[in-house]
Amino acid sequence: MNFLEELEWRGMLHDATPGLDEVLAKGKVTGYIGFDPTAPALTIGNFVQIMLLSLFQRSGHQPLVLMGGATGRIGDPSGRDTERELKSFEELDANLEHQKQQIFNLLNFEDGPNKALMVNNLDFYQNMNVLDFMRDVGKTLTVNYMLSKESVQKRLDSGISFTEFSYQLLQAYDFQVLYQKYNCILQMGGSDQWGNITSGGEFIRRNLGEKAYAVTTPLLTKADGTKFGKSMGGNIWLDPELTSPYQFYQFWINADDADTPKFTRYFTLKSREEIEAREQELAGNPQELKRLLAEELTIRVHSEEDYRSVLRVSELLFGRSATKGQLLELAKGELATVAAEIPSFSVPRELLANGVNIVDLLAEHTEILASKG
Repeated sequence: MNFLEELEWRGMLHDATPGLDEVLAKGKVTGYIGFDPTAPALTIGNFVQIMLLSLFQRSGHQPLVLMGGATGRIGDPSGRDTERELKSFEELDANLEHQKQQIFNLLNFEDGPNKALMVNNLDFYQNMNVLDFMRDVGKTLTVNYMLSKESVQKRLDSGISFTEFSYQLLQAYDFQVLYQKYNCILQMGGSDQWGNITSGGEFIRRNLGEKAYAVTTPLLTKADGTKFGKSMGGNIWLDPELTSPYQFYQFWINADDADTPKFTRYFTLKSREEIEAREQELAGNPQELKRLLAEELTIRVHSEEDYRSVLRVSELLFGRSATKGQLLELAKGELATVAAEIPSFSVPRELLANGVNIVDLLAEHTEILASKG
């Protein structure tokens, strides 16, 4: 099964440039995805693109990760109705370093002829002044062409700054630099990136007279139609400081049964045969399917030890035979996780020191009783 066939059966293929399948069949291809460091860490929404790179690598091709040290300072208008708030260079640089480490843990950068590469696009622009940019980059694509892109069209009524309007020029130039330096002929991303990606292909065609290719994934939604990647509490991060391994595990455990087949295809590295055999075996037990998915992803994103810790916390919270000994065996971080999952209320020390009626305490200073009645 080739790369595009793999994406097709997993439901991860939204669009691809004609002729790409023939190019992939000829041998190893280098393809990239860009990550702008506008958030402190990667989320499970970003994990879709990490999986795309993982599957690309497992198909014998070379993944290239482009960190958006430059583009992150501009702001991508794709999928947004309003202008992004610019972040400080210091915050962006810190975010980038953090995200780099997360990606290093999820892709193979060390072994084999198709080990992953990582490049920072800030290196492309640090020594380029505004006149160079206008002449070397801004001259290639017409304003009419750029205005035709969906990410721009959606913003024409509400307004779009020149800063965000120029984003597609930077992304197009990125593609050309990677094409020339790394023979990177393929750019991948979510379906909302199709306009920016094809701008890069057009940029390469006009400047180099060469053909470049594109692949996009569908924007992943849950069975209820809501956007994938968030819980009631907000983003689900791939960072244990922002989303604990326990919360990460629980996100998958609490997923809608109808979403489990889709999530399994998107987020596990198991083969089609393994996945279909498991689904047939556990056809009447969707909770076990979710548990196996949660186990695999918790170990992959965090670690085996973190997964064991999750099980200890879960046993204490939900087990019928939790003991004092189990509580004493928990590490400090595990105790904090348990405490965060148990409803609690804070009351002033002075209130207790002076004495307070228990009914008044529960009704007026906590949410345990709705009223004194």
